[in-house]
Amino acid sequence: MDRRDNAPQESGFAKDLEEEVEYDDRVTYNGKTYRVPYKLIKEVTFTKLNQAELRDIEHSARLQYRLLLMDPVLRAKVEFIRGKITIIYNPVGADNRKEKISMRDLIDFLAKEGVYVDSNSMSERDVDYVEEIFKTQFDPASIREHPPYSYSLAEWKKMKPKYEKEKAEFDKAKLDKFHEWQGKYISSYPEIAGELGIKVDEQPKKPSLKDRIFGKKKEKEKGFWFHGA
Repeated sequence: MDRRDNAPQESGFAKDLEEEVEYDDRVTYNGKTYRVPYKLIKEVTFTKLNQAELRDIEHSARLQYRLLLMDPVLRAKVEFIRGKITIIYNPVGADNRKEKISMRDLIDFLAKEGVYVDSNSMSERDVDYVEEIFKTQFDPASIREHPPYSYSLAEWKKMKPKYEKEKAEFDKAKLDKFHEWQGKYISSYPEIAGELGIKVDEQPKKPSLKDRIFGKKKEKEKGFWFHGA
Protein backbone atom coordinates (compact mmCIF):
# COMPACT_ATOMS: atom_id res chain seq x y z
CA MET A 1 0.00 0.00 0.00
CA ASP A 2 1.21 3.49 -0.86
CA ARG A 3 1.71 5.29 2.52
CA ARG A 4 2.93 8.61 1.10
CA ASP A 5 1.15 11.75 2.26
CA ASN A 6 0.67 12.84 -1.34
CA ALA A 7 -0.39 9.42 -2.61
CA PRO A 8 -2.86 9.65 -5.51
CA GLN A 9 -6.48 9.09 -4.54
CA GLU A 10 -8.02 5.84 -5.65
CA SER A 11 -10.90 6.15 -8.10
CA GLY A 12 -14.40 5.03 -7.22
CA PHE A 13 -14.19 2.37 -9.92
CA ALA A 14 -11.09 0.80 -8.35
CA LYS A 15 -12.69 0.90 -4.88
CA ASP A 16 -15.75 -0.92 -6.19
CA LEU A 17 -13.53 -3.64 -7.64
CA GLU A 18 -11.69 -4.04 -4.33
CA GLU A 19 -14.88 -4.15 -2.29
CA GLU A 20 -16.59 -6.37 -4.90
CA VAL A 21 -19.74 -4.31 -4.86
CA GLU A 22 -22.71 -6.30 -6.12
CA TYR A 23 -24.67 -4.39 -8.74
CA ASP A 24 -27.79 -5.65 -10.44
CA ASP A 25 -27.59 -4.09 -13.90
CA ARG A 26 -30.83 -5.67 -15.17
CA VAL A 27 -34.14 -3.86 -15.70
CA THR A 28 -37.42 -5.17 -17.09
CA TYR A 29 -39.12 -2.98 -19.65
CA ASN A 30 -42.10 -3.94 -21.85
CA GLY A 31 -41.73 -7.55 -20.77
CA LYS A 32 -38.07 -7.74 -21.79
CA THR A 33 -34.95 -7.70 -19.65
CA TYR A 34 -32.15 -5.23 -20.45
CA ARG A 35 -28.80 -4.47 -18.91
CA VAL A 36 -28.10 -0.84 -18.03
CA PRO A 37 -24.80 0.64 -16.85
CA TYR A 38 -26.42 3.12 -14.42
CA LYS A 39 -29.49 3.46 -12.22
CA LEU A 40 -29.45 6.75 -10.28
CA ILE A 41 -27.03 9.48 -11.34
CA LYS A 42 -26.74 13.26 -10.90
CA GLU A 43 -27.27 16.43 -12.90
CA VAL A 44 -25.68 19.70 -11.82
CA THR A 45 -26.32 23.12 -13.35
CA PHE A 46 -23.99 26.08 -12.87
CA THR A 47 -25.53 29.46 -13.73
CA LYS A 48 -24.55 33.14 -13.67
CA LEU A 49 -21.08 32.32 -14.97
CA ASN A 50 -18.72 35.09 -15.98
CA GLN A 51 -18.59 35.28 -19.79
CA ALA A 52 -15.06 36.64 -19.56
CA GLU A 53 -14.05 33.31 -18.02
CA LEU A 54 -15.85 31.37 -20.75
CA ARG A 55 -14.01 33.69 -23.21
CA ASP A 56 -16.00 33.05 -26.38
CA ILE A 57 -18.22 30.50 -28.10
CA GLU A 58 -15.29 28.54 -29.56
CA HIS A 59 -13.56 28.27 -26.18
CA SER A 60 -16.86 27.20 -24.56
CA ALA A 61 -17.24 24.46 -27.18
CA ARG A 62 -13.73 23.20 -26.41
CA LEU A 63 -14.55 23.21 -22.68
CA GLN A 64 -17.67 21.15 -23.37
CA TYR A 65 -15.58 18.68 -25.38
CA ARG A 66 -13.04 18.36 -22.54
CA LEU A 67 -15.85 17.67 -20.08
CA LEU A 68 -17.22 14.92 -22.32
CA LEU A 69 -13.78 13.29 -22.47
CA MET A 70 -14.10 12.50 -18.75
CA ASP A 71 -15.34 8.93 -18.24
CA PRO A 72 -17.80 9.73 -15.40
CA VAL A 73 -19.47 12.51 -17.45
CA LEU A 74 -22.40 11.26 -19.53
CA ARG A 75 -23.57 14.61 -20.92
CA ALA A 76 -22.27 18.16 -20.82
CA LYS A 77 -23.58 21.40 -22.25
CA VAL A 78 -21.74 24.72 -22.05
CA GLU A 79 -23.88 27.72 -23.04
CA PHE A 80 -21.73 30.79 -23.56
CA ILE A 81 -24.59 33.25 -24.21
CA ARG A 82 -26.53 32.20 -21.11
CA GLY A 83 -23.45 31.76 -18.94
CA LYS A 84 -24.58 28.27 -18.00
CA ILE A 85 -23.05 24.78 -17.74
CA THR A 86 -25.12 21.61 -17.32
CA ILE A 87 -23.43 18.29 -16.54
CA ILE A 88 -24.92 14.81 -16.06
CA TYR A 89 -22.37 12.65 -14.29
CA ASN A 90 -21.87 9.44 -12.34
CA PRO A 91 -21.43 10.55 -8.70
CA VAL A 92 -19.29 8.97 -6.03
CA GLY A 93 -21.39 6.49 -4.07
CA ALA A 94 -23.72 5.63 -6.98
CA ASP A 95 -24.85 2.01 -7.25
CA ASN A 96 -22.95 0.91 -10.36
CA ARG A 97 -19.53 -0.28 -11.50
CA LYS A 98 -18.66 2.66 -13.74
CA GLU A 99 -16.03 5.35 -13.14
CA LYS A 100 -17.28 8.00 -10.69
CA ILE A 101 -16.50 11.62 -9.88
CA SER A 102 -17.41 13.95 -7.02
CA MET A 103 -18.92 17.42 -7.21
CA ARG A 104 -15.71 18.83 -5.74
CA ASP A 105 -13.67 17.27 -8.54
CA LEU A 106 -15.97 18.81 -11.16
CA ILE A 107 -15.64 22.25 -9.60
CA ASP A 108 -11.85 21.86 -9.39
CA PHE A 109 -11.73 20.79 -13.05
CA LEU A 110 -13.67 23.90 -14.11
CA ALA A 111 -11.37 26.05 -11.97
CA LYS A 112 -8.34 24.62 -13.78
CA GLU A 113 -10.03 25.64 -17.03
CA GLY A 114 -10.39 29.16 -15.70
CA VAL A 115 -14.13 28.97 -14.89
CA TYR A 116 -15.01 29.65 -11.25
CA VAL A 117 -18.51 28.71 -10.11
CA ASP A 118 -20.57 30.13 -7.26
CA SER A 119 -22.19 27.57 -4.95
CA ASN A 120 -25.15 29.92 -4.53
CA SER A 121 -25.82 29.76 -8.29
CA MET A 122 -25.69 25.99 -8.49
CA SER A 123 -28.50 23.44 -8.52
CA GLU A 124 -28.35 19.65 -8.41
CA ARG A 125 -30.91 16.91 -8.92
CA ASP A 126 -31.11 13.14 -9.15
CA VAL A 127 -31.53 11.61 -12.60
CA ASP A 128 -33.20 8.24 -13.10
CA TYR A 129 -31.08 6.81 -15.91
CA VAL A 130 -33.67 4.24 -16.98
CA GLU A 131 -36.61 6.66 -17.15
CA GLU A 132 -34.89 9.81 -18.43
CA ILE A 133 -32.12 8.46 -20.66
CA PHE A 134 -32.48 4.77 -21.46
CA LYS A 135 -36.18 4.85 -22.41
CA THR A 136 -35.96 8.08 -24.39
CA GLN A 137 -32.93 6.88 -26.37
CA PHE A 138 -33.89 3.27 -27.04
CA ASP A 139 -37.68 3.43 -27.34
CA PRO A 140 -38.40 4.80 -30.86
CA ALA A 141 -42.14 5.15 -30.28
CA SER A 142 -41.60 7.56 -27.43
CA ILE A 143 -38.91 9.73 -29.03
CA ARG A 144 -40.44 10.05 -32.52
CA GLU A 145 -43.88 11.18 -31.39
CA HIS A 146 -43.50 14.93 -31.71
CA PRO A 147 -46.14 17.54 -32.57
CA PRO A 148 -45.69 19.51 -35.80
CA TYR A 149 -43.90 22.84 -35.62
CA SER A 150 -45.87 25.62 -33.86
CA TYR A 151 -48.37 23.17 -32.28
CA SER A 152 -48.42 22.01 -28.67
CA LEU A 153 -48.66 18.34 -27.78
CA ALA A 154 -52.24 18.81 -26.50
CA GLU A 155 -53.30 20.49 -29.77
CA TRP A 156 -51.63 17.77 -31.83
CA LYS A 157 -53.43 15.00 -29.94
CA LYS A 158 -56.77 16.60 -30.90
CA MET A 159 -55.72 17.09 -34.53
CA LYS A 160 -54.04 13.71 -35.04
CA PRO A 161 -57.16 11.49 -35.67
CA LYS A 162 -58.50 13.87 -38.36
CA TYR A 163 -55.05 14.22 -39.92
CA GLU A 164 -54.50 10.46 -40.06
CA LYS A 165 -57.96 9.91 -41.61
CA GLU A 166 -57.39 12.56 -44.31
CA LYS A 167 -53.91 11.21 -44.99
CA ALA A 168 -55.24 7.66 -45.41
CA GLU A 169 -57.91 8.89 -47.86
CA PHE A 170 -55.33 10.87 -49.82
CA ASP A 171 -52.92 7.91 -49.99
CA LYS A 172 -55.74 5.60 -51.19
CA ALA A 173 -56.81 8.08 -53.90
CA LYS A 174 -53.22 8.44 -55.05
CA LEU A 175 -52.77 4.66 -55.19
CA ASP A 176 -56.03 4.19 -57.12
CA LYS A 177 -54.92 6.82 -59.63
CA PHE A 178 -51.61 5.02 -60.10
CA HIS A 179 -53.35 1.67 -60.60
CA GLU A 180 -55.61 3.27 -63.22
CA TRP A 181 -52.59 4.63 -65.11
CA GLN A 182 -50.80 1.29 -64.71
CA GLY A 183 -53.73 -0.58 -66.23
CA LYS A 184 -53.87 1.73 -69.26
CA TYR A 185 -50.12 1.46 -69.78
CA ILE A 186 -50.07 -2.34 -69.62
CA SER A 187 -53.02 -2.62 -72.00
CA SER A 188 -51.02 -0.60 -74.56
CA TYR A 189 -48.10 -3.03 -74.32
CA PRO A 190 -49.40 -6.62 -74.33
CA GLU A 191 -45.85 -8.01 -74.47
CA ILE A 192 -45.10 -6.47 -71.09
CA ALA A 193 -48.34 -7.82 -69.70
CA GLY A 194 -47.36 -11.28 -70.91
CA GLU A 195 -44.01 -11.08 -69.15
CA LEU A 196 -45.78 -10.06 -65.95
CA GLY A 197 -48.40 -12.76 -66.34
CA ILE A 198 -51.25 -10.24 -66.69
CA LYS A 199 -54.05 -11.02 -69.15
CA VAL A 200 -55.27 -8.07 -71.20
CA ASP A 201 -57.40 -7.72 -74.30
CA GLU A 202 -55.22 -7.73 -77.40
CA GLN A 203 -55.61 -4.37 -79.11
CA PRO A 204 -53.56 -3.01 -82.00
CA LYS A 205 -51.10 -0.40 -80.86
CA LYS A 206 -51.97 3.07 -82.04
CA PRO A 207 -49.29 4.65 -84.25
CA SER A 208 -47.46 7.60 -82.76
CA LEU A 209 -47.76 11.14 -84.10
CA LYS A 210 -44.31 10.84 -85.71
CA ASP A 211 -45.30 7.64 -87.52
CA ARG A 212 -48.53 9.24 -88.76
CA ILE A 213 -46.61 12.25 -90.20
CA PHE A 214 -43.48 10.61 -91.62
CA GLY A 215 -44.69 7.08 -91.99
CA LYS A 216 -43.47 4.05 -90.18
CA LYS A 217 -39.97 2.96 -91.10
CA LYS A 218 -39.47 -0.53 -92.42
CA GLU A 219 -37.60 -2.79 -90.07
CA LYS A 220 -34.18 -3.74 -91.40
CA GLU A 221 -33.66 -7.39 -92.12
CA LYS A 222 -31.41 -9.01 -89.64
CA GLY A 223 -28.60 -11.04 -91.12
CA PHE A 224 -24.90 -11.76 -91.09
CA TRP A 225 -22.33 -10.22 -93.35
CA PHE A 226 -18.63 -10.78 -93.72
CA HIS A 227 -16.11 -8.26 -94.89
CA GLY A 228 -13.55 -10.17 -96.85
CA ALA A 229 -9.91 -9.26 -97.30
